[in-house]
Amino acid sequence: MRPPLVVGPLTLHWGRQSYIMGIINTTPDSFSGDGLLNQAATVEAALTQARRFVAEGAHILDVGGESTRPGSVPVSADEEMDRVLPVIRAISNELAVAISIDSYHAEVAEAALAAGAHMLNDVWGARMDPRMAALAAERGVPIVLMHNRMRPKQVSQEERLGGRFEGVQYDDLLGDVARELIASVEIVRGAGVRSEQIILDPGLGFGKTVPQSLELLDRLNELRVLGYPILLGPSRKSFIGYTLDLPPQARVEGTAATVAIGIARGADILRVHDVQAMARVARMTDAIIRRSRKESA
Repeated sequence: MRPPLVVGPLTLHWGRQSYIMGIINTTPDSFSGDGLLNQAATVEAALTQARRFVAEGAHILDVGGESTRPGSVPVSADEEMDRVLPVIRAISNELAVAISIDSYHAEVAEAALAAGAHMLNDVWGARMDPRMAALAAERGVPIVLMHNRMRPKQVSQEERLGGRFEGVQYDDLLGDVARELIASVEIVRGAGVRSEQIILDPGLGFGKTVPQSLELLDRLNELRVLGYPILLGPSRKSFIGYTLDLPPQARVEGTAATVAIGIARGADILRVHDVQAMARVARMTDAIIRRSRKESA
């Protein structure tokens, strides 16, 4: 059993329950249509959303300032900081909630920690910016390492359903994902990050086709052998949209199915847009799954 992990005001007791991470996008081009830069008062809108998410059952708030949807355009570190830092400051000043910074730029992550964030969420698994590993080690904060094989040329776009990856090849899907996640683990461990600080994310939809994402979700339990907690981010993803032929805002039921299956297959943290609905799904799934695990122990 892994020891509890402290994330700001939150203590994560692995295996006791599933934890909900609410997504706060301070972007104009989020694939899910919830980017807060579409609104006039970004900080107030984000703070209102943060209050609601906490009331609805979010344990962690994940603040991001750059869209990672297929085909998105990167932004500068300065622009990313302009988007996320005022929001993080506002949330940390008002709410006693764990805050994660969703960035693969160490410069942004360091400023976010100074502004009140407690946790790093790196969609490139510390492989895009080598300073990210050193930052996590120096500050002693948790870091989420995500598997990612995104390549712009492999993206196809459909106006109603959004972007998806095609033609992505794996020799052995689960084996390749596991091996590349361990490579990220070795990067951060080499920089001095402690084992108990590390959380892994299989990266559903990031450089995976629709069938690959579905298979990865179904076989998620095979990644438990790596020995690290698992964060799963299926919310409103294109593999749900293309499976159900539905746009992002109509994917709540599909997301609910992925959250329930994800928990059953061993996910510890669920990163979601629809916090109230998914918190309820998680609580119900926990009541079934974790009860049966306790009885069989």
